[in-house]
Amino acid sequence: MEILQKISDSLLTLKEKKPLVHHITNYVTVNDCANITLAIGASPVMADDIGEVAEMVSFASALVLNIGTLNSRNIESMMAVGKKAREKGIAIVFDPVGVGATALRTATAKKIIQEVGPSVIRGNMSEIKIIAGLDAGIKGVDSVADEAGGETVARQLSQKLGCVIAITGKQDIIAAGERVCRIDNGHAILSQVTGTGCMATSLIACYCGATGDCFTGAAAGVMTMGMAGEIAQQSLQAGEGVGTFRMRLFDAVWAMTPELITKGGRISNA
Repeated sequence: MEILQKISDSLLTLKEKKPLVHHITNYVTVNDCANITLAIGASPVMADDIGEVAEMVSFASALVLNIGTLNSRNIESMMAVGKKAREKGIAIVFDPVGVGATALRTATAKKIIQEVGPSVIRGNMSEIKIIAGLDAGIKGVDSVADEAGGETVARQLSQKLGCVIAITGKQDIIAAGERVCRIDNGHAILSQVTGTGCMATSLIACYCGATGDCFTGAAAGVMTMGMAGEIAQQSLQAGEGVGTFRMRLFDAVWAMTPELITKGGRISNA
């Protein structure tokens, strides 16, 4: 399939270009996001002070904004760095962690979407449905919404906001206007390790920063995380659990190749 070949090719481009990816992300997963960025072959920077973010992002190829651990200081920095990135045409990947759980999260997500204009929004089904103005279940920062109508939600929201929508879950959905694909890679154990969604967002930014193609970049980032999860889970021996899995997840991303993607990627047009 053409999209699978594009994803495979984009990994080569990423490793050749080694894009700088600027993150303002949450302190629970910041180290994992930096390390997954390094593992795939890109370079992370995690600057979040208002005094330097606009200058720092000017050197970057992509920007990650993640609202997992909000405070007034990082909200100010996110708005400043997001506007600078948009001004310079830098890909912006937004992760609306837990949107809908509190009024602050919902208002901040709305402000980032309206005033910054992300290139890609990646979230679970609850988060994306809430952004779309639909009723959805959320518990803390975790999704409890079912996946019914995900393809339609992703397509319509993408058209409304003019950006790529990536919904991650049991089956992943990537939409850019009328163009929609589904990805069937992954394993349920990914949901038992904190930060795998945040890391998927970082991988998306790495690919988008390298190629400038945000639809393929979103699919590539999500597929890479899903395939790495499968590989890591399959390597587990009796008595090994989520701690070993987490370590091997990084190894699997580091060892990912275009050949593995071509052989193991499961993607279809919706």
